[in-house]
Amino acid sequence: MSESPLVLLVEDEMHIADALLFNLRAEGYRTHHEGDGEAALDWLMHSGEEVSAVLLDVMLPGMEGFEVARALRQAGNYAPILMLTARGRPEDVLEGFAAGADDYLPKPFELSILLARLGSLLRRMQWQRQQSAKGTIPAEETQGTIYRFDGREIHFESLQLTTAAQTVHLTLMEAELLRYLIDREGKVVSRRDILEEVWRVREDTDTRAIDNFVVRLRRYLEDDPARPVHLLTVRGVGYRFVADGSWY
Repeated sequence: MSESPLVLLVEDEMHIADALLFNLRAEGYRTHHEGDGEAALDWLMHSGEEVSAVLLDVMLPGMEGFEVARALRQAGNYAPILMLTARGRPEDVLEGFAAGADDYLPKPFELSILLARLGSLLRRMQWQRQQSAKGTIPAEETQGTIYRFDGREIHFESLQLTTAAQTVHLTLMEAELLRYLIDREGKVVSRRDILEEVWRVREDTDTRAIDNFVVRLRRYLEDDPARPVHLLTVRGVGYRFVADGSWY
């Protein structure tokens, strides 16, 4: 019988942490709690525990949540990260995605919503592990999950982009933005459409905040990111994806 998923909660406000830990355990999760970013990062790097998901507060003493997420991804740790933030400005949400978060939840939140988001992230991770163990993806499941263009393959279910030179692990949000652009290949997509349709950010914001995220995607997609030929900027509007690729 396999162990239940282990969830790391990184939250410095103890009344919130105690309530979340109680409810996570009631749902059958194993839990570990850290109250600051440095301690959480040290535990993740050295405990030897396989963490199924990280619930990561943004505003922490010392190392804030963005820095923790960034350090984890740089170390090659791709455990799903659900960011909990009282800083609900769209710019802050985008910074979390850029740091490597897979989803976000603004405070205050309903417990049922948090559990639903957490469950979604864990199901995706479980799917990836099953496919990795099989070594192949069943033919009936591959339709529409792999996109090929210009010597590149984007594997949306395993969150990987492969080229002749490297394999890049995508965050969930990077993959969702790429799918959104690919599904609208050749069409101009506005920054606001991306914010609202992909990241569910509906507040008024300076939509140029998304540009830095696109810069990183170009490093994956383009031979010369400074002179893109696939992910193009449409000045004053947004972006256009051009590839002439195929789904498999």
